This record gives sequence, structure tokens and C-alpha cells, in this order.
Amino acid sequence: MNKVCIVGASGKLGQYMIQHALERGYTVNGVCREQSVGKLERFKDQISIVPGMTNDREVIKEAVKGCDGVLTVLVPWGVNDYSSGTAQAVLDYSEPKARLIFSCGWHISRDGQDVYSWKIKYMGNIFGWLAKKLRFVDIEDQVEACQRVFDSDTKWTVVRGSDLEEGPSQGLPVWSDHVGDPILESNLTRRIDFALFMVDALENDRLIQKAPAIVGCQSPSALAHRDQ
Repeated sequence: MNKVCIVGASGKLGQYMIQHALERGYTVNGVCREQSVGKLERFKDQISIVPGMTNDREVIKEAVKGCDGVLTVLVPWGVNDYSSGTAQAVLDYSEPKARLIFSCGWHISRDGQDVYSWKIKYMGNIFGWLAKKLRFVDIEDQVEACQRVFDSDTKWTVVRGSDLEEGPSQGLPVWSDHVGDPILESNLTRRIDFALFMVDALENDRLIQKAPAIVGCQSPSALAHRDQ
């Protein structure tokens, strides 16, 4: 792994991924909206920035060219197929053997075997309905985006994050194939460590075509079940 592209580089998760990628010696291309380029000021001499919407196919085509890995933040902003358009562009234009890592939340299920608490289901349903009504986010489009990834024959990994908090790194999160596993019960991960898991997945072949659900390695549930 030598060169990576980070799609959605200007957000908090994206900036943490830049940090981790640079620490590993990767050459980094970053994609973000033109109005957000200033957020990457501290990295301006260390990375190449391709400004533009992440669902702009020409922007993605330029950014991923020659990259060994692509890290994509699948945000469900708006109601204009933003997530699915971003995912499709990454799938279409990434190098044939590139590792493709996508981020989303626990609400995404690959095989329908995840078991959600009533609280997660209730909050997801209410937030999803209200957000779409206000034309703020479209969770259904993020589901569609992930389904396109699952159906592809690329070397993908979809990392499903728990609730997030800020704070110094606690180390690489632990994961399970399915939400509902007791090890995930705490439902909390440091955002910097979510980014760490994404970058680490680039060179973890065990995660190819998997959708790991993660939780902080120092969370109570992770500590209680770490030897299982």
C-alpha cells in the first residue's frame, strides 16, 4: 500500500484518516467540497486535494487514479442520491485491485442477521423519517449505496461504526460480524479509532468483503468479552 485516496476528507472522520494514513507513510489524495478545502489547511503541504462533490464522477475519477486504496465516508446528506452516487463512482473508477473501505453506521445490515435493541430501532426510524422529511439526510440512499458495494466483486470492506465520541485514541476497535453480539453492547467508539480501523483495514485481507461492526476496545463490553 503506497497511495490512498480519502473521499470525504474534510470532516472529522476524514481528517483523522488523513492523520493515520500519513503516519503510515502513505501518499494521500483527499476529496472534499470546494467550500471545505480550508478545513484541510494543516495538511496542505502533505496531501493532494481534489476539490468537488464526492458524487461527481469526474472528481472521483481524477482522485482515485493510481491509488492502491480508497477510503470513503458514506454520508447520506440531502435527497439527491449523494451516498449511492459517491459509492458508484468509487466502484467504477478505482483501480481494479484497489482496497475499497467504506464507512457507515450499525443500521446497515448485509445479511439481515443483525439484532438491534428497541432503542436503536426506534431512534433510527424516527431520525430517518424526520431527516428525509426535512430533506436533510436520506438513510435509504445510504442503504442503497452499501448494497451496491456488497453486490460488487471488488476488494471492499464496509466498516459499520457505533455511536462516536471524541477523545484520545484507545487503540484499534474490536469487531463482530453482527450487531447484537455482546461484545458490541457498549455501542461507543472514539472517532479517532473509527478512523484507525478504516486505515488499518487497507492491509487486513481478513476483512475483504466483510462488514464488521465495531466498538471501542476499551469499552466495558469489549473488555468483558475480549477473551471470547
